[in-house]
Amino acid sequence: MSEATALDPEDLKIITLARSARARVTAAEGAAVRDETGRTYAAAAVALPSLQLSALRLAVAMAVSSGATSLEAAAVVSEADQPDPADMAMLRDLGQGITVFHVAPDGALRATFPI
Repeated sequence: MSEATALDPEDLKIITLARSARARVTAAEGAAVRDETGRTYAAAAVALPSLQLSALRLAVAMAVSSGATSLEAAAVVSEADQPDPADMAMLRDLGQGITVFHVAPDGALRATFPI
């Protein structure tokens, strides 16, 4: 994770949480978010016949249902070339100033997006 080594320890933490959530259930995608109080929420993608949720949507839902009103940062781990544009748009519902880290499964930081 050469680029990520320059990241803040709290940012590295959500990247690690997102990677762990993905690996724990061998999901296509993992995500983690940090809210305005520093609490973190991690999730893996859900792929059921009657329910499809991206990991980021689930992590955000967990944060909001726990009382978060804004987010500071998010990490998405997947093999995709870029995060889902609909997921990125969803983050805007929680304000501005959110940093999104897009990470490969091996931990390499692919890109950082400001919201």
